[in-house]
Amino acid sequence: MGTSAVILTLKEEYSPEKLLADTIVSVFHANATLYFHNNKNYSDNGEFSYTTLNINNNSFAEKSEQSFIFSVHAINSPSVDFYYHEDLELDSNLSLCQVGHIEDIYGVQKLIFNFIYEYLRLNPDNYFWVTDYDWVYSWGDMKKMKSLPYDPDWCYIDPRLIDLP
Repeated sequence: MGTSAVILTLKEEYSPEKLLADTIVSVFHANATLYFHNNKNYSDNGEFSYTTLNINNNSFAEKSEQSFIFSVHAINSPSVDFYYHEDLELDSNLSLCQVGHIEDIYGVQKLIFNFIYEYLRLNPDNYFWVTDYDWVYSWGDMKKMKSLPYDPDWCYIDPRLIDLP
């Protein structure tokens, strides 16, 4: 299994419906394609658990070279719980949850860059976290990286080490 990534948002502000809506808008502005079948998954007790979307760099009529699975979980799902404030040097007073799970970032870094740039533009108080690393990307970090030539290894670089020329 490859490296996964998530969006971090304030738990009291999280809504699966808002994440779905912001994902649609972000995909639109990133010039990508979204496939959503509305296949909801439910827990054993019959409550909504999660749904998945496929974000793609081309229309589905074209041969795709890049796509990733994006999962949207219920508010009460254990998958949204977040405990890594200290590891990521985030304010422990922030009640964050991890949403918008991306299963594997390898090979789709540019597509993810464009999508996350647009998502954080809509939600500047959220963060993007590649789970194997001890840092997050903020809206300010993404703006800074967007002003530079694209680096395919962007998501493996600590944004605090990126200098503008």
